[in-house]
Amino acid sequence: MYRYDEFDHAFVRDRLEQFRDQVNRRLAGDLTEEQFKPLRLMNGVYLQLHAYMLRIAIPYGTLSARQLRKLAHVARTYDKGYGHFTTRQNLQLHWPRLEDIPTILEELAEVEMHAIQTSGNCIRNVTTDHFAGAAADEVADPRPWAEIVRQWSSLHPEFSFLPRKFKVAVTAAARDRAAIRVHDIGLELRRGPDGGIGFRVFVGGGLGRTPMVGREIRDFVPENALLAYLEAILRVYNRYGRRDNKFKARIKILVHERGIEEIRAGVEAEFETLRGGALDVPAEARERIAAYFAPPAFADLPARSAALEAAWKADPTFGRWIARNTHPHKVPGYVSATISLKPVGGVPGDATAAQMDAVADLAERYGFDEIRVSHEQNLILPHVRKDDLRAVYDGLVAAGLATGNAGFATDIIACPGLDYCALANARSIPIAQRLSERFADADRQAEIGDLSLKISGCINACGHHHVGHIGILGVDRKGEEFYQITLGGAPGGEIAGAGSGVGESGGAEIGGADAAIGEIVGKGFSADDVVDAVETIVDTYLTLREGREETFLAAWRRLGNAPFQEALYGGRS
Repeated sequence: MYRYDEFDHAFVRDRLEQFRDQVNRRLAGDLTEEQFKPLRLMNGVYLQLHAYMLRIAIPYGTLSARQLRKLAHVARTYDKGYGHFTTRQNLQLHWPRLEDIPTILEELAEVEMHAIQTSGNCIRNVTTDHFAGAAADEVADPRPWAEIVRQWSSLHPEFSFLPRKFKVAVTAAARDRAAIRVHDIGLELRRGPDGGIGFRVFVGGGLGRTPMVGREIRDFVPENALLAYLEAILRVYNRYGRRDNKFKARIKILVHERGIEEIRAGVEAEFETLRGGALDVPAEARERIAAYFAPPAFADLPARSAALEAAWKADPTFGRWIARNTHPHKVPGYVSATISLKPVGGVPGDATAAQMDAVADLAERYGFDEIRVSHEQNLILPHVRKDDLRAVYDGLVAAGLATGNAGFATDIIACPGLDYCALANARSIPIAQRLSERFADADRQAEIGDLSLKISGCINACGHHHVGHIGILGVDRKGEEFYQITLGGAPGGEIAGAGSGVGESGGAEIGGADAAIGEIVGKGFSADDVVDAVETIVDTYLTLREGREETFLAAWRRLGNAPFQEALYGGRS
């Protein structure tokens, strides 16, 4: 796991002291809120409906037990005893007092954490596959490259005030678990014709007001030339990206308006001036960063665990958890275990301080001290012995974290919505809670199979509703909260429940090329009616599917919106 070097420590310490002074000046009235805004955004502080919000960076979603305990301590001491894990693999505190935030940042710095690059028009926290370094199907661990991109972009003066925020994601498997096609830049780590490592590069993806799937701009960039190629893209964006209209400032608009061929030509011209120069990443630098992510000392174990198989067959609830919440590991005898933060009736992505402490304990005892945060708002123990899964499960039961629903209808992604966010038009959390309760029955969830439900409280799409199989967007209609439904969205690779780590298979294997934006099914529904509408859609799917092996997404792609519109509106959509 990456550890700060001396430069990082000095950089974070200096930034903290600058911000402490800025906060004191704001509290003393020497700075107006408007003057303070750009300063706080550079340090991850937003002003929401009821209080300031602090967004803490979790680079590539990787945490140690010590860091997770610190987050628990901060939530318990300075907030209301819980935190919210986001779709960008970060953690948000929704109730900190402004005067406490410098102290919170000081405490976070003790465990090499900060809130830099979590807000503002800069390159945001680089995200990646939550199974990175463990997944059986990856070409190589993508996290060293996420870290290299982080280091390159953190203090880059040219990228400190981009036209808009800029998001990068990296995956290293043909099955995209990082949603790279809906990022400004998506990187697929792959092998070239000579067997060397490089990257397929996508550009111009994104959600929000104008959702778009990223376009391939180059099919292979050698690993040593990656930063030169990324800088070439950012130079073109900085030069031509619009600054006159924030709604048209993202690179996806530039790609759409000028066309991928013109953008590619500009990037290639810049690339020719940059490649082989100071941005070249030599082998020794790559190896130095990769050493921080060296795999733990795995034991030599048999691929199967007789004790585990006996335990899961004797306990159906444990068996369901195994079937849904474990993922194949590259090392025999191990799996990755998903800890669902979606209990029935719970707030998606929320964890209490006590639950964070419990997960840290399990990671230390059974998981080589590693925890991951997924963009699906769950936590992951990436390296668990199959022989230890029962003990891990029992620990999760005690902590209220043993819901076996990864990839099911109740594994809902939702933004904070109008309960917290100043930009939201409608509440997301109560809708997610009611849907979770409606589909709570374990047998019914199994009958439905893989299904992603995603909810956003406004068009900014923090709940990724555009790429949900069923997406729900909260809108304001003359002062009332209404919800628009989209069908058929997909972020790329599908879906968390595709095959357990103990030898079963299941779920659809759909590659990144299948990323898609959902289509609006018809007029919106009131808060009272939207849960019934989703149930009607699910029931229609169950009636029309060609057997249990046909997933919701596959059935929708075969049928289109028409039968769902007929069920919802009786031909009056």
